[in-house]
Amino acid sequence: MQQIVECVPNFSEGRDKSVIQAITREIEETDGAALLDVDPGFATNRTVVTFIGTPAAAKEAAFRAIRRAAELIDMRKHHGEHARMGATDVCPFVPVSGVTMEDCVKIAKDLGQRVAGELGIPVYLYEEAASRPERNNLATVREGEYEGLPEKLKDPDWQPDYGPPEFNEKAGTTIIGAREFLIAYNVNLNTRDRRLANEIALNLREKGRLKRNGQGKIVRDENGITLRVPGLLKAVKGVGWYIEEYGQAQVSYNLINYKTTPLHVLFEESCNEAEKLGVRVTGSELVGLIPLQAMLEAGRHALSKQGKSTGVTDDELIHMAVKFFGLDDLGEFVPNKKIIEFCFGSKYGGLANMRLHEFADELSSNSPAPGGGSVAALAGSLAAALGSMVASLTHGNKEYSSAWKKMEQLGVECQELKGELIQAIDRDTEAFNQVMDASRMPKKSPQDQMARDKAIQEATKHATQVPLNVMERSLEVMKLCKSAAEKGNQNAVSDAGVGALMGCAAVHGAYLNVKINIPGIEDDKFRNKMQQAGEKILSEAYQLKDEILKIVDKKLGS
Repeated sequence: MQQIVECVPNFSEGRDKSVIQAITREIEETDGAALLDVDPGFATNRTVVTFIGTPAAAKEAAFRAIRRAAELIDMRKHHGEHARMGATDVCPFVPVSGVTMEDCVKIAKDLGQRVAGELGIPVYLYEEAASRPERNNLATVREGEYEGLPEKLKDPDWQPDYGPPEFNEKAGTTIIGAREFLIAYNVNLNTRDRRLANEIALNLREKGRLKRNGQGKIVRDENGITLRVPGLLKAVKGVGWYIEEYGQAQVSYNLINYKTTPLHVLFEESCNEAEKLGVRVTGSELVGLIPLQAMLEAGRHALSKQGKSTGVTDDELIHMAVKFFGLDDLGEFVPNKKIIEFCFGSKYGGLANMRLHEFADELSSNSPAPGGGSVAALAGSLAAALGSMVASLTHGNKEYSSAWKKMEQLGVECQELKGELIQAIDRDTEAFNQVMDASRMPKKSPQDQMARDKAIQEATKHATQVPLNVMERSLEVMKLCKSAAEKGNQNAVSDAGVGALMGCAAVHGAYLNVKINIPGIEDDKFRNKMQQAGEKILSEAYQLKDEILKIVDKKLGS
């Protein structure tokens, strides 16, 4: 799975385009990072920037942008309507794909340490990266703003997480953290009445509404604090409004954690609440970007409601999600512009995007890459596709109703493994090229030689791990093919057998690529670990292949 991190730094400049462009240029010029959006605000004198990248690229691009902002923005002269503490006020990292929240917390801490150490800017950590509970909330950390920093830094309870408690007059301080992806999402209603839209928001949003007594008066506790009736859904903010451009009311939501409340749950509950009020949901609108996972979950939900198998391609799941949400109600929904992973380039690399004859032609050339490693990954992906095919031909067939649930899950797992193995087609070639690049490094001085040797060792280890991962995933595929052969549609049992053969070929082909790299690794412990792991998987694969073919032969009557 491609590793992607989102970063949303906020800079205290929203009026001078030359300053904003100089800051964002740092991001654009960082390899592995992609600038997605720049949103300046004149009244707030603040610019919100959104970019994505690999973990290393996101961290590097953020540092470069923070450094440039510190050079160009003078907080002594800054005024605006938005609360702020520094030239780079806040810089959150968000896990998108292939990374965990823990990964983003580490990125935030690494960046904070570097910003404090190299730029002399005090750094506070917030949300998931917070060093103590009272620093979770951004508003709490920002209290007092830039003007209150000199006194705040003297308070023992508000010492920065990184850097000495010294006031940096020009740059202020920077708040760095990690949080979940925020989805801005509007549900369209067949009414112009904003009050009805707001009623839905009050019923669903987490903070709910003010509590009132039978006379309609607000209820307070013994300390005079206003009481509230909580809403139905966690991690949801919402309000109702009327959009003159559309001629209809909307419920506007901020879903601050789609893993706590999935987007399709929010949509379904909006429909339920609308129906109670005699209102109908006509569709919905996505404001900004959405993670692929949220769309895939919605697509599976939609298919499940129709009694269909969810073990289908990502493209089909996305199509189902668009129709389920009515995301094309107000205009065309373009996945390549709205799904964040797709904004980082193609879902798959260059080799995987080739036509079959183009890939075969490239493979047959005198270039050493792509080679057997990429072919092994391709074989594994084809095995997974066959497993999914058998599952799809079984699910929904009344003759195999007892196996529907198992085939449903089998199809989903095969589709996931298929995607991983397709991506490995390019990863194998990239790993080989990294070894070649390292071998071309200069070796004129002892320092050059040491750097070159280290780079070669690291690249060779990586080039060994990639095919080992293909072996592991292909063995998983073979296990699924066995289940498909045992429980699947008998008319497709031969396909399960071919899947087993392709899976075994993938395992053995990848093993050869593990084996060819092992002699070049100087780390004995790592080398032995790779050797033992590879041999174990290879042995399991051949045993499994024989078991599957026996099942297939028996069902074919031979």
